[in-house]
Amino acid sequence: MANIKSAKKRIKVIETKTMRNKAIKSKVKTMIKKVDAAIEAKDKAAAEAALKVAISEINKAASKGIYHKNNAARKVSRLTLAVNRL
Repeated sequence: MANIKSAKKRIKVIETKTMRNKAIKSKVKTMIKKVDAAIEAKDKAAAEAALKVAISEINKAASKGIYHKNNAARKVSRLTLAVNRL
């Protein structure tokens, strides 16, 4: 355990940021699952609606630095491709 005051503060800050990052990543994964479920059900309208929301969430996460921009672009690209195949 840290003894220095600034080190203790850093531990608290890191915990807060970790929780925030986990929550945002979880939300992105949920949105991706919704798109995949719509694709599985062969429902193009629902898939496109879910895709729009998912892309928005992925881009927000990338802008906050939770995902690297190329990782976000790859996720968006794969989802869009899957929806377009319907």
